[in-house]
Amino acid sequence: MNVNMYVNMKEKRNKRNKISKISKISKISKAATIFWVLMFVLVSISGCSQNNIAVDNEQISAENEQADNEQADNEQTDNEQTPADQTDSQSVEDQPEEKISIVCTIFPQYDWVREILGDRTEDVELTLLLNGMADLHSYQPTVEDIVKISSCDLLIYTGGESDVWVEDVLQDATNPNMVIINLLESLGDAAKLEEILEGMEDDGHEHGSEEAHEGEEAHEDDEAHEDDEAHEDDEAHDDHEEVLDEHVWMSLKNAETLCLVIEETLSVLDSEHAEQYESNMLTYVEKLSTLDRQYQEAIGAAPNKTLLIGDRHPYRYLLDDYGLSCFAAFVGCSAETEASFETIVFLSKKLDELDLKHVIVTESTDQALANTIIENSTDKDQRILVLDSLQSVTTQNMGEGMTYLSIMESNLDVLKEAVG
Repeated sequence: MNVNMYVNMKEKRNKRNKISKISKISKISKAATIFWVLMFVLVSISGCSQNNIAVDNEQISAENEQADNEQADNEQTDNEQTPADQTDSQSVEDQPEEKISIVCTIFPQYDWVREILGDRTEDVELTLLLNGMADLHSYQPTVEDIVKISSCDLLIYTGGESDVWVEDVLQDATNPNMVIINLLESLGDAAKLEEILEGMEDDGHEHGSEEAHEGEEAHEDDEAHEDDEAHEDDEAHDDHEEVLDEHVWMSLKNAETLCLVIEETLSVLDSEHAEQYESNMLTYVEKLSTLDRQYQEAIGAAPNKTLLIGDRHPYRYLLDDYGLSCFAAFVGCSAETEASFETIVFLSKKLDELDLKHVIVTESTDQALANTIIENSTDKDQRILVLDSLQSVTTQNMGEGMTYLSIMESNLDVLKEAVG
């Protein structure tokens, strides 16, 4: 083999080896490339998965944290609300029971309610409007009185001509569920007309004597349909006769009836204590009934059954209960305090004719008229007796223990002396 062939063969062998190396290198490089590509893909996949897992974990963690925060907030809210709720519940439980509001215009009603309430008086808002400092017949309510009446649960009033103002107040009442007791309406047929007596100042005819009275009656008979002025006087007189006598409390029998009405009304308003109210009422009515029997026994045996009243006459119900009659200067609701000469002479002569030893007056009079009547009588030695009409009872009197029953007991003593 010559050098050229060797060189050529060597070159060919070297070339093959080179090609083989290149081929091996190429294969190795290709394999390495594939390996690294696979590794990259795997790493990428692994990275994405981890990222997704991290994201999911972060989201779950965030959601869990949010849920925990919400739960904590709820627990905190619950913890904050629970004491408040407990406080509110406790406040409702501890809140004092709303008191029933009762308004009475005059003392007799007020005292009857106190007796029926018994030891529950402090649990009720009880108001007396006229506490003896104002005259029943000329009373005008204050703004405070109007507010109390318009919002009360129970209003008790007499319903007579002195209570006309009540109707005006009730038109603007703010309590639609108010219960109202009108004493005159509650009595029904037992309510009586105001008495117009012979010789009375407000009877439309002033009488100096019985003879003058008879002469005037004859004159009226002759002129009744001829003289327009006389006819108008007769109409005014008739209108006056239709006025109901509002002094219903002067009868113990009426008091029994009205106490029953009040008890039944209270038992509806406060049914929880109905039995107590009924028991108190029955106990009190028995006391009234006992005193009524004492009146009947004392007056029934009396020799004199006629009284002379040198004042207003609010006693019709009291006198009628026991068969007594009277002469008086004014009707029960009269605003007059000064009688005419004719009325004074008429009453003075009655003292002499009936041989009466006493002149009756109300508790609020100055007794001037009574003294004048006595001075114009023959004997001039009659005594003045005060028969209480229960229209001037003050807060101080009540504080000292004065009651409807105690006043009526004192009135019995007065009548015993007057008719004895």
